[in-house]
Amino acid sequence: MLQIASRMTILILLIALLFSSACGHPKQARVDVPPPPQQPPAAEAPTPGAGTSSGQSAKHSTTTEKNDADLIEPTLPAGTIPLATETGRASWYGPPYHNRVGSNGEVYNMHAMTAAHRTLPLGTIVRVTNLKTGHSALVRITDRGPFIPGRMLDLSLAAARKLDVYLPGVAEVKMEVMQTPSPLETGGKWAVQIGGFPDRDEAMKLADYLTRRYRTANVKRFSSPAGDWWVRVRVVDDNRDRATQLAAETQTTEGAVFLVRLD
Repeated sequence: MLQIASRMTILILLIALLFSSACGHPKQARVDVPPPPQQPPAAEAPTPGAGTSSGQSAKHSTTTEKNDADLIEPTLPAGTIPLATETGRASWYGPPYHNRVGSNGEVYNMHAMTAAHRTLPLGTIVRVTNLKTGHSALVRITDRGPFIPGRMLDLSLAAARKLDVYLPGVAEVKMEVMQTPSPLETGGKWAVQIGGFPDRDEAMKLADYLTRRYRTANVKRFSSPAGDWWVRVRVVDDNRDRATQLAAETQTTEGAVFLVRLD
């Protein structure tokens, strides 16, 4: 009996000890930790050529300066003496040639002080004087023309306004060659231009005839922005004497024949 009481006492003590151990370690509370904040996206590297880099700004500035320079009258050294003088009729051209590539490879701007001439070297600077009003201006030759019999010079719109040619359309002028990038009498690349033909078939017929007659010549036909058709014949070596002879030998019932310098 005594042994049983002793075992009961030990059992009670063990139960009490286990209970006190459980109470000494409270259950850990659950804590919801928020996720770490997202990192801001890395800045994208600038695309080459995009944005306002110093290189682009310089390029834009150079282009703007060039365009502005083209709009003003050319300048010459003091005391420049005319190399040649010619008198004839001047007209002017604008649309539909504006913003199209001219004979010098640059886009024609009718608001710049330029002009077209059939035989002066491209880049030549001429002084043009309206014989009726006396108004004068310097212009740069950048294109070929006028391809109308009896006319010597085709002015840009800006030059025509300054020289009082804009309203009448045609005026008698004196043209003084003041500065030229290459000789007037020698060298150059020459061709014959024939037209304009209102009918494409007529231009094709003449081009075929000239191709058969001058087998060594390069004959091309093309349309102008005004809608008419032209034939251009380039002789061997673009020689001036050969081109002059071909022009003298060529006749057409439509259009006219012009000797033209290509450079």
